[in-house]
Amino acid sequence: MKTMTVGELKAQFSEVLGQMIKSGEPVAISYGKKKEKIAAIVPYSQVKPQAERPMGVMKGHARCVIHDDFALDDNEMLGA
Repeated sequence: MKTMTVGELKAQFSEVLGQMIKSGEPVAISYGKKKEKIAAIVPYSQVKPQAERPMGVMKGHARCVIHDDFALDDNEMLGA
């Protein structure tokens, strides 16, 4: 995996994307004086889609009750 600093990436962004299209190799991004790797740009073909989350997982475990006498004027709302 190729590693680039933020400045290098900014200066060569289009070229980096072009190379990534050809090679399919991700690029690591380093930052700061220590050049610590903080992120990576990966080809979209390598991104795994997230599984759909089922609805109603917490059904029966939580509840919300709003009483009929619940009232909140504008000043109370702004002060909250």
